Amino acid sequence: MKHKTLALSMTLLMGLTLSACGTAAAHHKSLNVTLPDEPATVDPNTAYDTNSASLISQTMEGLYKYNGKNQLVAGVATKVVKPTNGGKTYTFTLRKDAEWSNGKPVTANDFVTSFRRTVDPKTKAQFASVYDSFKNFAAVQAGKLSPNKLGVKALNTHKLQIQLSRPVPYFNGLVATKYLPINTAAVKKYGKKFGTNAESSVYNGPYKLVGWTGSNSAWHYVKNPYYYNAKNVKIAKVNVSVAKDQNTAVNLFKGGKVDVTTVTGQYVRQNKNDDEMHTHLTGRVNYLYFNNKRKKTNSENLRKAMSMVINRKTLTDSVLQDGSKPMLSAVRLNDQKDPANGKDMAQQVGNLLPYNVDQAKKYWQAYLKETGQKNVTLNLLTDDTDQDKHTGEYLQSAAQKAFKGLEVTVTSIPHAQHVARDFAGTFDMNLTGWSTNWLDSSDFLGLAASSNQVNFTHLKDAKLDSLLNESNSLTGQARYDKLVAADKQLVNNMDYVPLYQPATANLINKKLSGLKFSLIQDAQYQYAYWK
Repeated sequence: MKHKTLALSMTLLMGLTLSACGTAAAHHKSLNVTLPDEPATVDPNTAYDTNSASLISQTMEGLYKYNGKNQLVAGVATKVVKPTNGGKTYTFTLRKDAEWSNGKPVTANDFVTSFRRTVDPKTKAQFASVYDSFKNFAAVQAGKLSPNKLGVKALNTHKLQIQLSRPVPYFNGLVATKYLPINTAAVKKYGKKFGTNAESSVYNGPYKLVGWTGSNSAWHYVKNPYYYNAKNVKIAKVNVSVAKDQNTAVNLFKGGKVDVTTVTGQYVRQNKNDDEMHTHLTGRVNYLYFNNKRKKTNSENLRKAMSMVINRKTLTDSVLQDGSKPMLSAVRLNDQKDPANGKDMAQQVGNLLPYNVDQAKKYWQAYLKETGQKNVTLNLLTDDTDQDKHTGEYLQSAAQKAFKGLEVTVTSIPHAQHVARDFAGTFDMNLTGWSTNWLDSSDFLGLAASSNQVNFTHLKDAKLDSLLNESNSLTGQARYDKLVAADKQLVNNMDYVPLYQPATANLINKKLSGLKFSLIQDAQYQYAYWK
């Protein structure tokens, strides 16, 4: 569920231009990279985690894409189009040389199939809400209309039309990163097994996935010979391995077996002058939330006690030590600007998440009184990555030290198991995160909306819902002001507890060039090359 989303400001981009000497043979060398955990699927319609998103971003392409300079450009579409009908109708012409990895053409119907399948309630897609601006979305999601009534249709083989119910200022970013096609014939052939391994999917991006069984920890990206821009993909093979343990990842890199890997915490701090290490903030928020279907965790007093006992600066600077930034509210840094003055929303709203142990203790006592308890044991669910384990240990220590009668147990499990427990509701407290691919605060604020399928708190905040719904009918300053109000309401009710905006630090081979990272975009291997 870590997702891991438009006008892209160049000030937000972290460009990595690396140079080194090399031989002609090095130009044909494979690239070796790591992921911090196993992916769950390569199905663009049902992917819910950042690791799956990583596979999909390297092997699939939408109507638009980001080029080697992280600028939004045409992908499968022939050009970036201007909407008509007051910003509610988009008509795209597809490239005739866009093909799937099986040599079949990418058609408008492949996009229609994908969009309808995502919104179909039977699919149970976690991020179906990114289509909420499409005509008839709500009725389709509610099962009141057939998915074929969604506002998308193929006008012919190479012409696609999308009908929206309202203008969306960040629509182009969704087109580039979320609205991906799927091969219609493949999904019919494989059914529920579609995307569960490398062989049960077909790819239209610069690489095709090879060797992923659905549960193994190593696979490859191999250059897709049918990709329309294949001649400009310099690295023909990318070897991927899962390295959950940082020491393992570092040893692989220092031993020359890995060219790109992620590092965190103490290593980043101790090696901050390493010229092979590059750090950038990500378009992500990590947060804590509570199961409001359980009596002992359905408490505003508990939520506020836990929020105020957390020193977010200590968490980022002393525990994580990787460049991550404390959250000030539910909106990350550099996510949205005030149309009136260009100021960043997060900084303009200010710090709504104070560290105040004395006030936290008062909320804790109020919680004990309302529940009639003297001693409470709460379980905290996390991923089994180093970052989440360290965060969980800090939260455990801070809460137990401050709150008399509290015992916090921590359960760290693989991400796929973690997500399964999210859906099953088998948790007390949950440490998780959400990644987005566009610059707009509505995505993070919408995590607490009653209708959002990934609102695993099951808390219903009617005032927040109203503010978000009202913002959907507004534009410009009026919309911005409504989203600011929604941010303040979410924090006031502590619908979830924002913790920090993660940074990513990567060790990168000096002989590798062409990789660029941004706030919302992973580095694309299709632009990488050896020097």
